[in-house]
Amino acid sequence: MPNSKAFGEAAIENGTASLHSDIKTTAWKDLMALIKIGIVNSNLITTFTGLWLALHFSGQSFLNNLDIVFFTVVGSSLIIAGSCAINNYVDRDIDHLMERTKARPTVTGKVGPVKVLSLGILLIGLGTLSLFFTTITATVIGLLGVFSYVFLYTLWSKRQLVSNTIIGSISGAVPPLIGWAAVDANLDIMAWSLFVLMFVWQPPHFYALAMRRVKEYKAAGIPMLPVVKGFKTTKIHIILWVAALQPLPFFLTKLGIPFLILAIVLNIGWLALGIYGYRIKDDIKWAKLMFVYSLQYLTIIFVAMVIVTLI
Repeated sequence: MPNSKAFGEAAIENGTASLHSDIKTTAWKDLMALIKIGIVNSNLITTFTGLWLALHFSGQSFLNNLDIVFFTVVGSSLIIAGSCAINNYVDRDIDHLMERTKARPTVTGKVGPVKVLSLGILLIGLGTLSLFFTTITATVIGLLGVFSYVFLYTLWSKRQLVSNTIIGSISGAVPPLIGWAAVDANLDIMAWSLFVLMFVWQPPHFYALAMRRVKEYKAAGIPMLPVVKGFKTTKIHIILWVAALQPLPFFLTKLGIPFLILAIVLNIGWLALGIYGYRIKDDIKWAKLMFVYSLQYLTIIFVAMVIVTLI
């Protein structure tokens, strides 16, 4: 009896010709899709913030450490890009089942599996080498991030555990630690606070996304929380995770009162939106509001960390 993965790959091959005719892309766009450039860019923001804050609180000049900035930015970007490429390689048997992933080069057949896997390994290798020019601590943390995303999440928990999102949040919380450790290997409590902030932010963000894409995740056989437990339970979990964010600003008091007020307002706003959302009978609409807010929240709070240290 053929396994589901083999069956999925056969389906991909059979549909490749029609996909090629319907989807027009360039080599550059295919590369950006393979490395998930959106994820790379969003993680780059948190990496840079960790690096910036470490420089600021250790009294070091940004301009005098441009080499560290360069190697950190390039290294973290490459290992994230490489990890995402390997994720694409592993998920090529199910990506054709989901609307947001069906145009990936691994699905359309424009890039072969071996090339994708080789690209992922090459990028991780180059990224690790780049981080090696900063500190050993940053390099080790980077490799731990790769391990948690590729092995703990992609290869193990994603298709087997309903807690896959929580496990996957480990890798998503690593970038600010990489940035901080590249400057100061003795990780400050603020560095760990950034890690916890990113870790706690991810479940409500991705649960909201999973609610909107629940049919696709179900078709792909991925046991996301709304697929296994339903919308009612998922909404409760989202509210609880957002509630867990509430005390975190008080671990970032070194950033000053204005930032503390901003972070508290953003946290309360997110929690209030979630609770108010229970009055909205349309669960998908509620999930969209929570998802959009989560994106704005992350951008505002990390950009604000940089701005307040410039003033």
